[in-house]
Amino acid sequence: MHILFLFLDGVGLGENDPQKNPSTRAEMPILTQLLDGRRMTKDYASYHNDRASLLGLDACLSVGGLPQSASGQAALLTGRNVPAEIGQHYGPKPNPEIAKILREDNIFIRLTKAGRKAALLNAYPPRYFYGIHSKRRIYSAIPLAVTAAGMPLFTKDDLYAGSALSADFTAQGWRERLGYADAPVLTTRQAGARMAELAMQVDFAMFEYWPSDYAGHGQDMGAACQLLETLDGVLEGLLEKWTLNDGLILIASDHGNMEDLSTRKHTANQAACLLVGAAETRRQFTEGLVDLTGIAPQILNLNLMGRSCAAA
Repeated sequence: MHILFLFLDGVGLGENDPQKNPSTRAEMPILTQLLDGRRMTKDYASYHNDRASLLGLDACLSVGGLPQSASGQAALLTGRNVPAEIGQHYGPKPNPEIAKILREDNIFIRLTKAGRKAALLNAYPPRYFYGIHSKRRIYSAIPLAVTAAGMPLFTKDDLYAGSALSADFTAQGWRERLGYADAPVLTTRQAGARMAELAMQVDFAMFEYWPSDYAGHGQDMGAACQLLETLDGVLEGLLEKWTLNDGLILIASDHGNMEDLSTRKHTANQAACLLVGAAETRRQFTEGLVDLTGIAPQILNLNLMGRSCAAA
């Protein structure tokens, strides 16, 4: 059983309002077709068909204030109500309390201890590692969880070798913003196909797409629509390579933001959660799934059960 978790930072289920929600304006033919003509808005959660399910996840977790990235991602990665444990929503980077929780236990630690293969498919440029080693920057929640499991992060060499993907999917940003003129640029469709190929080499793969949260804070409708259209192109390549029998594709977020460009702040909307896979697999995964804390347990249950069934 292969599970691919494509994490979208800051994408909630908003209103069907093209004045503030780019999900209702962006040209997303692949996603729309996948949902039988529906858009990724709160009007259509929960929706299930023979290939996909769309639902919303409570990101507030009974804690006052607006959800934040570090505590929300930690909840996704651990299955614990991290905001309630620390008494607040916190972000964008983990504070010492959240860092301690992630270092003690998270989905990457659990899977590696169980003998499963896991990978974070993002490649990080040399300046990122320099910032970490010089202590000028700290890990965000997802790379912290990966390194806590004793797994190395992918590098420039991995990107060039085709064994990892850039944060913008195509690596165009490595050329235009980071100055790597020879970076191997992919089309969005190629990036999706590459993601599928890499994910099927492990039991659990994760990819972190953080530009969506930046677009939400920037309140730029054009940029937000472009990001969603890029995502749709990636989804096209991904679905061409991934059959329902290959496992589960999970596309989920940590909190709302980009779905409401009338504000620069995060929102209290439900976090988006889209699943693609066989009907029975999705039924098992979505049973009782209501908030961020349900993701990690379901991934673990499905992955461990899937391996046991395959072995039998």
